[in-house]
Amino acid sequence: MTVKRDRAALARYIQATLIANDVTEEDIVAHCKACLEYGFQAAMVPGRWVPLARKLLQGSGVRVASFIDFPLGCMSTAGRVAEARALVEAGAQEIDVMIPLGLFKSGKLDEFRADLEAVVRAARPAETKAMLELPLLAPGERERVVEMAVAAGFDWLKNASGGAVGVATPEDIRFLRERAPAGVRVKASGGIKTAAQAWELIDAGAELLGTSSAVAIVTGGSEGQGSY
Repeated sequence: MTVKRDRAALARYIQATLIANDVTEEDIVAHCKACLEYGFQAAMVPGRWVPLARKLLQGSGVRVASFIDFPLGCMSTAGRVAEARALVEAGAQEIDVMIPLGLFKSGKLDEFRADLEAVVRAARPAETKAMLELPLLAPGERERVVEMAVAAGFDWLKNASGGAVGVATPEDIRFLRERAPAGVRVKASGGIKTAAQAWELIDAGAELLGTSSAVAIVTGGSEGQGSY
């Protein structure tokens, strides 16, 4: 199937991201207005600002997305579960979840599995995306972590949490696409800054793109500071 390659088509793949410790209410309002103006698939915002984003985007078709335990993945399972429930109650429709990489690397796979399953359950009915941090994993670890994320019930597999871990590559997206069973989708994240790069990732199998350079990508501008 041929994908129409214009600004509007590309915008529908993009989750426009605004994440920082100094994000203000004014910033969130401007961010949501941009999401409405350009027709982005979702506004990704910190949990504190989910209720405001939900109010601003209600009925528009632009979804509200947030995240759990980013960037470290070191919270307790109880804390992660509580945050998932709070985000859903606040109006989040999609939640990106940092995997507890330390548990996985320690070989504590039963605890790792139980954590993922508990967070996915707590996040329902929101869609969940597993931030897999592929650049930090050896080949065998990659295979195992994808298998466990799928078994835990995640709706989406995501190559990494963002640009601090590594730039999204077509190779990583194809790796996930080839291993994702029917019904499990793929999101790309990490250093996505141009339309050409975005389309390359879509061609590789990405169905969503997470980026803080959303407006620049669809307008050809230079604003934005990377990708979540």
